[in-house]
Amino acid sequence: MALTGLEIYKLLPRTNCGDCGPPTCLAFAMQLAAKKTALDKCPHVSDEAKQALEGASEPPIRLVKIGDLEIGNETVMFRHEETYHHPCGIAIEVADTLESDELNNRLDQIRALHFERVGQQIGVDLIAIRDTQADPDKYKELVQKVTSDSSLGLILISSSVPVLEAALDICKERKPLLYAATEENHEAMAKLAKAARCPLAVCAEGLDALAELTPKIKELGAEDLVLDPGTREPTQVVHDLTHIRRLALKQTFRPLGYPTMAFATAEDAQTQVLEAVSYISKYANLVVFPGAEPWQVLPLLTLRQNLYTDPRVPLQVEPELYPVGPVTSDSPLLVTTNFSLTYFTVEGEIEASKTGAYILAVDTEGQSVLTAFASDKFTAETIAKQLGVTKAGERVKHNTLIIPGYVAVLSAKLADASGWQVLVGPREASGLPAYLRQLSA
Repeated sequence: MALTGLEIYKLLPRTNCGDCGPPTCLAFAMQLAAKKTALDKCPHVSDEAKQALEGASEPPIRLVKIGDLEIGNETVMFRHEETYHHPCGIAIEVADTLESDELNNRLDQIRALHFERVGQQIGVDLIAIRDTQADPDKYKELVQKVTSDSSLGLILISSSVPVLEAALDICKERKPLLYAATEENHEAMAKLAKAARCPLAVCAEGLDALAELTPKIKELGAEDLVLDPGTREPTQVVHDLTHIRRLALKQTFRPLGYPTMAFATAEDAQTQVLEAVSYISKYANLVVFPGAEPWQVLPLLTLRQNLYTDPRVPLQVEPELYPVGPVTSDSPLLVTTNFSLTYFTVEGEIEASKTGAYILAVDTEGQSVLTAFASDKFTAETIAKQLGVTKAGERVKHNTLIIPGYVAVLSAKLADASGWQVLVGPREASGLPAYLRQLSA
């Protein structure tokens, strides 16, 4: 069981020196109990106390690194409680059954799974390489091809230790995830993972079996584990992932205090997407996906981006004057807020109009037009100030602004505050193409 803040406090020096950051030992103890700090922040704690507090200082879900991808170390069940910190990894599967041309096409598809959305670059993280033939030479050849073609992280999937050993000769320095240790092979797998210093997936059917297996593997020296509850039926997968998360966070149940993974296994391509969406939402830290079509993967990346964005901090662009398309000093100048979704919606509609224009993104702390207007962050004064800061008058010579139709009431006051002529544009961004074409006619 996890120690309470008061139980931790009794084991601390109780000098209230403040060297750990918080002003008192009690405050530090409360943070330690809440998993918001680490025991090593206290330079004066005794060795005896360190041993007693070892469990309290560890995160409830271990942080595991696969290549450059970090998963786990989450602290809340629900995003609105705080935020999620380490985005779910998405791996695309390739198998040793693919012929040369098929493999090249597959790797080309994976390479193209990179997108820009609301100003952020999103893409898949890993390639899961599946062994089906237990042929070390053939698998090694496949791993060689994948690693030479892609810099993405790796998951090596095989039940054969010799096959994985052969593959590690090529890619050990990339710290791939080895899949998977089971009751039958866990000793050899743990030994291999420890020697290669690679993370190890653990697969057992049922949470009881999984909880019995992880301590055995940890005793053998493999500590960076990723849990696969074994089932492939979607409802049961979500149930098991949720239960593991709850036991780790609410009960500090150490045998299941590791990140989790799930496989989308449906035969139908659309159902594969639905399965993966469910697993990303509840509560896989890693999803292995069989498809590589953009229409399949983009929804997964979009969902992940939304889930793992801090709900307390709106996505926003830098307050700036942005040229869109081929602009000149005669190009229109549109005003909007610096909320990313608003800005990129306006940008997309300007691009669709095939006319160049400037966008003045006003600093509204990432709020949308009406929200910022209601909270006095999108006002005549803030717009006029942004015009001066960005030196917009030096970029265009027509001295004319276009404001969103929803804030038409600002037009007269903005004209007085800025000295610019103010036009009222359409209420919705979708009306911009027709508006801009009419304006330039």
